[in-house]
Amino acid sequence: MAEITAALVRELREKTGAGMMDCKRALSETAGDIEAATDWLRKKGLAAAAKRAGRAASEGLVAIASRPGRAAMVEVNAETDFVARNQTFQDFVAGVAAVALEFGQDVEAILAAPLPGLGRTVSEELSRLVATIGENLTLRRARVLSAPVVASYMHAALRPGLGRIGVLVALEGVGTEAEALVELGRQMGMHIAASRPEAIEIGGVDPAALERERSVLAEQARASGKPEEIVARMVEGRIRKYYEEVVLLEQVWVHDGESRVAAILTKAGARLLGFARFALGEGAGKAAPPGG
Repeated sequence: MAEITAALVRELREKTGAGMMDCKRALSETAGDIEAATDWLRKKGLAAAAKRAGRAASEGLVAIASRPGRAAMVEVNAETDFVARNQTFQDFVAGVAAVALEFGQDVEAILAAPLPGLGRTVSEELSRLVATIGENLTLRRARVLSAPVVASYMHAALRPGLGRIGVLVALEGVGTEAEALVELGRQMGMHIAASRPEAIEIGGVDPAALERERSVLAEQARASGKPEEIVARMVEGRIRKYYEEVVLLEQVWVHDGESRVAAILTKAGARLLGFARFALGEGAGKAAPPGG
């Protein structure tokens, strides 16, 4: 009998769209045979999930749940934006965020956790909703931040904590009231939702992305016919501009159009410890929505 590994369970989940625990049970019953496990799931009444698994799911909702010093954000995808208006789906996504708040950001751990008040795991309820709603639904990702203050912001919210673009901001302050930090964090969330930073500081920029940018800028500069030493200076100047676009502390504060984010934090006596930004469907087969 083949070992039932997490990778094997994940493969069956991706192939069928069935819940994690159902996939694990199917593999156990079929000695780890993927095709036989797929048939087992269909025979057990999970054919709806299996048939729909190949469909793209890039709509849905982002949800945030929080308590003092900790917040969780999840993205649950569906095939159409119509599902996001379904009250049952909304309640489910909000419930998943609450589970993540308790169990952390590992997707497999969230799927295996119980949903309060239902007597079913997240995975089991997800499979039930697939059959009920008639669309492929997936828990795509989750993020949890803990800090002295974790503020949140939801853009285009359908109801509190549910929308299309969510942001978490972790802060600490020196002699700064918690309420002031929360408000600063909310404003920071609005800024991050609009400006889409990729790193907090320059040292956090992805080296591969930086090298690609540097290469493109160098070719553009050489096309001007300038000497190589001039090209090098032109590239460095443009890299500084690149940092202003993708590095949060280097960005211009959207709320006044002139201050740097770093200066706003210094003035408030605050330090940014981390952030997370989820734009619905971004990177999942469709472009980010405007402002996302």
